[in-house]
Amino acid sequence: ENLEYYAKLFDVPTRDPIELIHLVGLNGKENIRTGEFSKGMKHRLTFARSMINNPELWFLDEPTTGLDPTIAATIKDIIREKAAKGTTSFLTTHNMFIADELCDRVAFIIDGEIKLIDASKNLKLQYGQKLIDIEYINNGKVVKETLKTVDELERKRIGDIVNNYEIRTMHSKEATLEEIFIQVTGRELVYNETTK
Repeated sequence: ENLEYYAKLFDVPTRDPIELIHLVGLNGKENIRTGEFSKGMKHRLTFARSMINNPELWFLDEPTTGLDPTIAATIKDIIREKAAKGTTSFLTTHNMFIADELCDRVAFIIDGEIKLIDASKNLKLQYGQKLIDIEYINNGKVVKETLKTVDELERKRIGDIVNNYEIRTMHSKEATLEEIFIQVTGRELVYNETTK
């Protein structure tokens, strides 16, 4: 009923509410009053409602917050599918991993002002440092080092380690959007998981 009522507010063709209920994993819950829904169920219903009128421009606020990993993955898949079909999405989130995963471009907004905007890959290249975490055996002991690939001496050190020691693990790391956000703004991210 909630989705059917909301669909009537639009003077455009709308999606089938039952299809949307199934899409967000609320099938079997159609006859439960929304007041009895859990926070996650309400969040999924709100997400379904945001799709009722097939928006070409789609605004999403923290679309995966408070959801279990399986449902969050479903929501992310839906966002990707709609993007592939040409829907432009504006996603607000404090979760930089979600932004990195779903967004073509990222904007850091501080006090209502855009401080930085670009593709996450470009931001990582411009502001980040490539690091190598390497774990090797030296005289029977495990040694761990993190070295910068942009530093010539540290690159040589990586070569020395690879050529002279038994390597246990070696992983490259790039800057995260969260690290770049802190570097650019001087502020830590604040995660607010309270009910909206």
